Amino acid sequence: MLSDTLSNELQRYAIGPRIKALRLRKKLGLVQLAGHTGLSPAMLSKIERGQMFPTLPTLLRIAMVFGVGLDHFFNVDKEEPLIAVVRKRQRLKLPSPPGEKTPAFLFESLDYPASDRRMESFYAEFPVDAPPSEPHQHGSAEFIYVLSGRLIVNVDGKEAALDTGDAMYFDSSVPHSYRREGKEMSTAIVVTSS
Repeated sequence: MLSDTLSNELQRYAIGPRIKALRLRKKLGLVQLAGHTGLSPAMLSKIERGQMFPTLPTLLRIAMVFGVGLDHFFNVDKEEPLIAVVRKRQRLKLPSPPGEKTPAFLFESLDYPASDRRMESFYAEFPVDAPPSEPHQHGSAEFIYVLSGRLIVNVDGKEAALDTGDAMYFDSSVPHSYRREGKEMSTAIVVTSS
């Protein structure tokens, strides 16, 4: 049993409400979170309502489900909204795959300074002489908006041709690849989620 002093100090961190906010943001119920953490729904409910304080190993299990560090729960300052500005001149153009003489595409991260991000966004260029990308899979979803040229996206064997101004959302947990088509370079904005 915790003393009143310890209990009051722990209340200041609002660990329970922070866990609940993360859970609601991910649209998880207590039973679903329990399934991911191995903790009981009753215990999670008590933690969220401030009737119980988690041990560090318990809190680490919860943090891992949401992809945050333990420091997320111990920041006593009012949480500021996350803002990250990336200037064009600050971005690095990287080849994919790395080290290839003729990469399938070049990409620039548009949100690299943002910590704890729930999505990643990129500016991608598909040069005229680029080969098709190798099939790959990651995360749970991907969104592509074609800025210029024509891009063929193959998702699990099904192809979609995208022209300038076209957009596509798909399940990126299945194999997918890209190839430029036509006589000009293609460019696109690509957003992925984990």
